[in-house]
Amino acid sequence: MLKSAERGTAILRQDKHRISKTPTDEVHLRRLTTDEANLKLDQYLNDAFMAGLSQVRVIHGKGTGTLRQAVQEQLSKHPLVKSHRPGGYGEGGDGVTIVFLALK
Repeated sequence: MLKSAERGTAILRQDKHRISKTPTDEVHLRRLTTDEANLKLDQYLNDAFMAGLSQVRVIHGKGTGTLRQAVQEQLSKHPLVKSHRPGGYGEGGDGVTIVFLALK
């Protein structure tokens, strides 16, 4: 059993880990089903918006294009997305979508 000071330290570490978890400027969706990718993308967009990011990269891979199409359909309807475009040369090409988030 932990002493109270040790319990407090463990809780502090746990809280510190949770607080310091800020989203990066990209999310990886490769190898996910479209349903899994849609859920992960929605959560990521919300987190990125709350963190104040204005531009993010969605990495969906090239594959058959099914995941890319599902991602772009979701982005077109998402209320936090101002616009999006396919990745260009040096950005990941067809395997990436660049997303511009609405400002707070």
